[in-house]
Amino acid sequence: MPADTNHRPVVTRFAPSPTGALHIGGARTALFAWAYARGHSGKFILRIEDTDLKRSSPESTRGIIRDLVWLGLMWDEGPKGPCMKQACDCGKGPDEDFDPYNRQVGDNGPYFQSQRAEQGLYDHYIQLLLDAGEAYEEDGAVRLKMGGHRGDIAFDDAVYGHIEVKAEDLEDFVIRKGDDGGRLPTFHFAVVCDDALMGVTHVIRGQEHLSNTTKHAAIYDALAKLTNDAVTWARPTWVHTPSIMNPGGSKMSKRDKAKAARQAAKIAKIAKIAKADGIDAARFDAFIDADNNDNDITLAIAHKLGLKLPEIDVNDFLESGYLPGVCLNYIALLGWNPGDNQEKFDLDFLSKHFDFDRVGKANSTFDRDKLRSFNGDAIRELSKDDFACELGGYVKNYRPDWQEASVFNGDDWQTFCTAVQERAETLPQPLDANTFLIAEDDGIEYDFAPKPIRKAMTNSNGAGVKLLGEVRAAFDGLPEDNFGHTAHEKINELAEAAGINMGKYAQPVRIAVAGSPVTPPLDVTLDLLGKSSTLERIDRCLAAAKAHMESQA
Repeated sequence: MPADTNHRPVVTRFAPSPTGALHIGGARTALFAWAYARGHSGKFILRIEDTDLKRSSPESTRGIIRDLVWLGLMWDEGPKGPCMKQACDCGKGPDEDFDPYNRQVGDNGPYFQSQRAEQGLYDHYIQLLLDAGEAYEEDGAVRLKMGGHRGDIAFDDAVYGHIEVKAEDLEDFVIRKGDDGGRLPTFHFAVVCDDALMGVTHVIRGQEHLSNTTKHAAIYDALAKLTNDAVTWARPTWVHTPSIMNPGGSKMSKRDKAKAARQAAKIAKIAKIAKADGIDAARFDAFIDADNNDNDITLAIAHKLGLKLPEIDVNDFLESGYLPGVCLNYIALLGWNPGDNQEKFDLDFLSKHFDFDRVGKANSTFDRDKLRSFNGDAIRELSKDDFACELGGYVKNYRPDWQEASVFNGDDWQTFCTAVQERAETLPQPLDANTFLIAEDDGIEYDFAPKPIRKAMTNSNGAGVKLLGEVRAAFDGLPEDNFGHTAHEKINELAEAAGINMGKYAQPVRIAVAGSPVTPPLDVTLDLLGKSSTLERIDRCLAAAKAHMESQA
C-alpha cells in the first residue's frame, strides 16, 4: 500500500525526543527535512516527542528549540522559539524564559505528544485496533498483532530501495505501555498517528529507524482500513539517511564524551573526585567501570582536568565557536552530494538543489579538521564589522575573562578583530592565543627552554636579551599617543642602523610582552598594550632572562 505523495502538498517534520541536547546528527535530519520542504514549496513541522516522561525535560526541549533557531532552521508549525538577538549590540543571549508549551503555532497542534496524549488522541485509535481484533492487551500493555495475522510486509525507501520482511520474522509489539509507563503510547504508535494526522508526506530520519519501518507500515495499513480513510493514513515516503561516524569507525554518539572523560580520568589516575564535586561515590565508580555515561560526572572530570570534550551536540559547536551556516554546510555533505564537486554553499542553494537521489547509502565520517577549515574560510569572508560583531557576541556569551578587559570595551576592539581575523579558524581561537592582552603585567610568565625562545633570546651569549635592552632604552622616550606605530618605526630604525633583520629586534619584544614569539602584528600589539604595560613587561622579561642565564652559567 505505497503512499501516493505526488498529489499531496509536501509536508516534512523534525520530531526530536527532549531527553538531552540536540545531536549533530539530529540537526542533519532537521536540515534535510527543512531543505526538502522549502525546495518543494512545502511545509516543515517541528514536533516534540516527549512521551518518555522519566527522561524528557523542559530544559532539553528549550535547548533543542534554541539550537534549531541558532542554526536558522525555522519551522512553519510547532512550538514557538525564543527571540535570538543578532544585532551588533550582539551577544545578548536568547530569551531564556520562552514557553514553548503554551506558545505554539499551526492548525495541527498541539505539537507535544504529551499534550496530544492528554487529549485522548492516541487512545481513540488504539481502541479502534482493540475493537477490531488487530491488537490485544497483555499485562496492562497493548500489542499490535503481526506475524501470520498480518502477513509479509514490504515497503520502499527513497535511499535503500525496496525492502520486504517475511511474516515469520515479524513479532507482535507494544503500541501502548502499561501502568509503569503511564499507559502512554510507544514511539512506534505515536509517531505514526502524528505523522498521519499532520499530513506528513515524507518521513526523513536516520537509518537506525529502518528496522522500525515494518512496524510503522503495519500501523498505517491497519488504521487506513479501520477508518476507511486511505488518504489520511497513506504511507509516507520513507527516507533513511546513513549514519555519521567518527574517524576511527565508531558511530558518532553522545557516549563519546563520557568515553573521553573516562579515559582521561584513568590516565590521570583520579581515584575520587566524587567527594569534592558532590557526586555519589558509587555513581562515580560505575562511571569509571563504564557501567553508565553519567553527564554530570563527565562534566566534572572535564572541569577538573581542563579536558576539551569532543563536539557531539549542536551546542558544543556553538560553544566551540563555529558559525551556524558553516555547520549546516558541512553536515549537509555527510550523506548528500550536491554534484559538480561543489562543497561550499548556503541554505538557499541547499533548498533549491536538495533531493533524495543524491543521498548515499554509505556511512559518512565526521572530519573535524575539514569543518575547522570550512569555518576559517567563512570567518575570513566576513566583513570586518561582521567579524567584530560575531566575536563580540561570543565574548559576551562565553568568555567572562575578556568581558571586563579594556581591549574589549573600547575602540581597540575593532583594531584587535581586524588583526586576528585572517588567522582565526574558530571564534575562541584568537581569544585563547592572545590572553596576554588581558593579563596583568606581572601575570606574564617567561620560559626560556623552548627552542624558538632560546633562539630569539638567550642563544649566542644572550644576543636577543642585549637587543631587547636597546629597544627598552629607545622606547623610553616615545610618546604615549600612537605608541604602537612609533615603537614599530623605532625598531625598524634600530635594525637598519645595526644592519640586521628587523625580526632580530621584534621577536624579543614579542616574547617580552606576550611570553610567546607569536602575536598579532607588532605595531597593533603594542598599540593595544600601550606604553606603560609594554615597558613594564620588557623590564620583567629582561630581569627573568638575566636570572635564567646566570643560573645556566
